[in-house]
Amino acid sequence: MGELWSPIRLTLELASITTVLLMIVGTPIAWWLAWSSWRGKEIVATIIALPLVLPPTVLGFYLLIALGPNGLGGWFGDLAGVRTFAFTFEGLVFGSVIYSLPFAVQPIRNSFEAMGKRPLEVAATLRASPWDRFVSVAVPLALPGLLTGAVLGFAHTVGEFGVILMIGGNIPGETKVLSIAIYDFVETLRWREAHILSAGMLVFSFAVILSVSLLARRARNRVPA
Repeated sequence: MGELWSPIRLTLELASITTVLLMIVGTPIAWWLAWSSWRGKEIVATIIALPLVLPPTVLGFYLLIALGPNGLGGWFGDLAGVRTFAFTFEGLVFGSVIYSLPFAVQPIRNSFEAMGKRPLEVAATLRASPWDRFVSVAVPLALPGLLTGAVLGFAHTVGEFGVILMIGGNIPGETKVLSIAIYDFVETLRWREAHILSAGMLVFSFAVILSVSLLARRARNRVPA
């Protein structure tokens, strides 16, 4: 049982940390993309969206180079006292944030754009500060998009395989998450364990799709006629 629980625990830990970071990083990016008048912002949006179309192994390959001793991972590793962030849990977190970023940013950006500037302008006439306008007006109006981004980011992290395998390998207790564990069980013909984990992922995926659909319906209902 411990052999099944370890990748589940590691996956939930990875997805939770990644989702928090996605919200911290993705929300201001989505806000900027929604309201910036800079002509080059769609180039930035395209770069962020690259993981949507890039093969995971390609993205994983370049992340592996970046996280290695000769890349950014070596520089940050020197600060942290380690040789490299490749094949570590910290490396998985970094790669997961990059890989899942578009799944968080896009729905949040759509929500910010859908609410329009009028509510913020009204709040400004009432002398609300920019921070107050964001917290008291923008966040409540865009909440369905924020929740959708969080759910999709979490779910996408749980289902990662190619990127995880490239930058994390298959280290029990360190980088062996659910998707890797299922692959490992199938390779060793341990069908029972593979069935248990796969069935759990199937139920989880159904719950995610249903949740996103309900959030999307709620968002449509909140749009004024």
